[in-house]
Amino acid sequence: MADLPLPGTFELHTNDGKARAGTLHTAHGPIQTPIFMPVGTVASVKGLHPHEVREEVKAQIILANTYHLYLRPGVKVVETAGGIQEFGKWRGPMLTDSGGYQVYSLAQNRKLSEEGATFRSHIDGSKHLFTPESVMGLQRKIGADIIMAFDECPPYPSTYAYAKTSMGLTHRWLDRCISSFSENECPHGYEQMLFPILQGSTFPDLRKQSAEFVASKDLPGNAIGGLSVGEPAHEMYPVVEQVCEILPKEKPRYLMGVGTPANIIECIARGIDMFDCVLPSRNARHGLIYTREGSISIKSAKWANDHSPIDDGGPCATSQLHSKAYLRHLFHAKEALGGQLATIHNLSFYLWLVGQAREHILAGTFTSWSKDILPKLDRRL
Repeated sequence: MADLPLPGTFELHTNDGKARAGTLHTAHGPIQTPIFMPVGTVASVKGLHPHEVREEVKAQIILANTYHLYLRPGVKVVETAGGIQEFGKWRGPMLTDSGGYQVYSLAQNRKLSEEGATFRSHIDGSKHLFTPESVMGLQRKIGADIIMAFDECPPYPSTYAYAKTSMGLTHRWLDRCISSFSENECPHGYEQMLFPILQGSTFPDLRKQSAEFVASKDLPGNAIGGLSVGEPAHEMYPVVEQVCEILPKEKPRYLMGVGTPANIIECIARGIDMFDCVLPSRNARHGLIYTREGSISIKSAKWANDHSPIDDGGPCATSQLHSKAYLRHLFHAKEALGGQLATIHNLSFYLWLVGQAREHILAGTFTSWSKDILPKLDRRL
């Protein structure tokens, strides 16, 4: 029997234009790209059992967050459980965000310095310090397969001067992350990957500098941060296209926090391999349902007597079993099952969408397929 590829190995199978299909190998199994990662911030995809995430949503990898796990339940609890997979009983690959974005979102309650970021907990107001070294140590103990470098995410809009200063800080922090990561091992006995994050706001020369800097570190993958922070899509797409031309083709490219179904297809077309976003689950809890023909506001009266499936022939059993009328009823009755079924459906839709993209890339039909599906993805039914 042939030896399995080592964790961190990325196999690029084929391209269709700039769109790519590959396989990223981790200590907890392979990930077929392009891929969408459901967000499980506190080691839980909100409202769903791990079995549902695996078997019905068909997720291959999920994301958790260092900042939130650090505050609650505390990283020591996760470490003594045997790591994040054992703690949450998710039997597959995981990624942890470093907490940089959460520190960014606490702009009124944090202070940046060369050392790191001092912030106050959103839970109890207690004061804490994250440094590149401490964040690497925390993620080693949490035990995700892919861990992210600690960065500073500039807001949108940013001045050129702020974005340049912020990018320099992120680069210096990256060097410290790499040193700390190399000096320590995962206490759980398996290989982890460190991904750097490039920044630069929407300024092409800064994005070029940052992409070249992170690419020079020759880490197993590269992430693009600082997008989906309020900028319009017509500013995001050129940044994605520009940096994908610079980042090495033999490494996976992860676009952080993006986005709508249309965003995902547009960015796959520009060379992105990995995505995460809270939109499908958050919007599900508020009654916005994605389907292959467009999106639905399920609380609307127009669905009150519509007994057709949520998405006939859709991406999962939930989509095909339950009717629009029933799902609307659950929302209006404030029944928790409504949010749960909607979340299963929306996440399944996202995984179906990237799975379809992969199939069409492998078949050489991605370009024509994407032109057909994009107008539907932006349609409100």
